[in-house]
Amino acid sequence: MRIDPTGEQVLLRAEGGRGEVSAQIAQVGASLRALTVGGVDLVARYPEGARTPSASGIVLVPWPNRIRDGRWTQRGRTEQLAISEPKYGNASHGLLRYASYGIEAACAEATLSGVIHPQTGYPFTLATSVTYALVEDGIEVTHRIVNAGAEDAPVAVGAHPFFCIGDVDVADLTITAPGTSWFETDERMLPVAEHEVDAVTDLRPGVRLGDVSLDRAYGGLTRGVDGMARTVLAAPDGRTLTVWQDESFEFGVVFTTTQYPGRDLAVAVEPMTAPADAFNSGRGLRWLAPDEEWVLRWGVSYSG
Repeated sequence: MRIDPTGEQVLLRAEGGRGEVSAQIAQVGASLRALTVGGVDLVARYPEGARTPSASGIVLVPWPNRIRDGRWTQRGRTEQLAISEPKYGNASHGLLRYASYGIEAACAEATLSGVIHPQTGYPFTLATSVTYALVEDGIEVTHRIVNAGAEDAPVAVGAHPFFCIGDVDVADLTITAPGTSWFETDERMLPVAEHEVDAVTDLRPGVRLGDVSLDRAYGGLTRGVDGMARTVLAAPDGRTLTVWQDESFEFGVVFTTTQYPGRDLAVAVEPMTAPADAFNSGRGLRWLAPDEEWVLRWGVSYSG
């Protein structure tokens, strides 16, 4: 018997104001693999039977992005994680990237659960879950992290979804993103300085994706009166996709690549609670007390 590299597939469906809303969630990494509203694809698909490309859609926990040399020091202790990104010599994208989550699913909602057990470099226990719930114009994603151990545990969370608007060339999409600062990185993609955005790095006025190459983290996110920060992808015909993130997600990454299967260009919009190397800088790092729960949300809405 062959097992799909991304595990069991969860299919969700519901009726929305613009027709059927559907999503596909992969068991491995609890990844958002597809999302459609009214027949319009909003998440970049990849071939069935293939491994997850470029961390597409996965949950990043207990840290997003990278930890320099896999080594971190906080509260007087130093730990050494496994090097999961040999190219740059870092620990990357948390500890559940290749984990098979437990699944509880209904027609329009699914909760995937995974436990982080004490291990080399992370001697803590976390009970984690992510709930994907279809809404009228897209999807709402809720993360729950519980410290199931006996001592305080450092935690940060992120997601790595790739987006599109139907068959519109991603190069022709305009991105508008709320960051007021950006992180300069070294040759290993680790932050070395934070700067205010300027004419080159500011995405708030809107930038055509085909005119830029992006792999940049942003902070200082501007928010609406509801507390949400929003990144918008807009097609030339006026259709829009909005990625919203609550106040727990204080940072975000915008990443473009020409290496995504079946696409000349792909774009990821990544909500994050902390920037890269937070286990050393402490920036955005949250310490959960034993039995403490952290609940945080982001989601996608479509207008067309």
